[in-house]
Amino acid sequence: MAAEIVPTERAGAFVLRMDGHDQSLVDLDDPGRLDFDYVRRIGDVLDSWGVPGAPARVLHVGGAALTLPRYVAHTRPRSAQVVLEPNVEVTELVRRELPLPPRSGIKVRPVDGRAGLLAFRDDALDLIVVDAFADGRVPGDLVTVECAAAYARVLVADGLLLINLVDAAPFAWTRRVVAAMRTALPTQLVSAEPATLRARRPGNLLLVAGRPTVPADALRKRAVSSPTPYRVLDETALRDSLGRGVPFVDADTLDSPGLDSP
Repeated sequence: MAAEIVPTERAGAFVLRMDGHDQSLVDLDDPGRLDFDYVRRIGDVLDSWGVPGAPARVLHVGGAALTLPRYVAHTRPRSAQVVLEPNVEVTELVRRELPLPPRSGIKVRPVDGRAGLLAFRDDALDLIVVDAFADGRVPGDLVTVECAAAYARVLVADGLLLINLVDAAPFAWTRRVVAAMRTALPTQLVSAEPATLRARRPGNLLLVAGRPTVPADALRKRAVSSPTPYRVLDETALRDSLGRGVPFVDADTLDSPGLDSP
């Protein structure tokens, strides 16, 4: 997998490009800047959990250029963060050309998501962000019933799981992911661009799952004021539009479609 750091027109801002595709953007001068639409939606959820600005214990499954860990370190100082990124070459490239700030609280471990989850004790994390791709697709082993149980085990009672999904209407793959996560984290919402939900193009759907609650009201307000407005499907709308899926299990799972899938 060929990876390179490419400067943008804005001084101090760089894109991680992998196999010719822009993977993530880092602004070294402004780590609170989130350019990609789905990344901004993840940032909205991170901002809405708990007390704004308070430290959080965050696990990132998938690292890339470490855009979101940098964002958390900036918006929630003193947070303890672990990144699971099996691609050592990409991590070394990012550390060399886009170094983390001193005392960032970010630790990168060279393991994949399922293996990395085993290292955490029960109730060790406040937030889990899954933004992982292999060959442009979300790995199927991260969206099964068994993996949902592993996420739930390490999350505190009011913790949240965020999974960046890639799919296109009629969202057959996403329906199965939603059903699998519901077995362990039953309160859910999904945010997405209107064009994706209207079947105009494939896109990113952000699944947010927890136990007692998810920040649907806060995200609706942010969705309206966002530079790129998006829709929030709450529990009722989610069941109506993305329900009736057969949960993925380890013995029967699939990687996501790619963004270029028909």
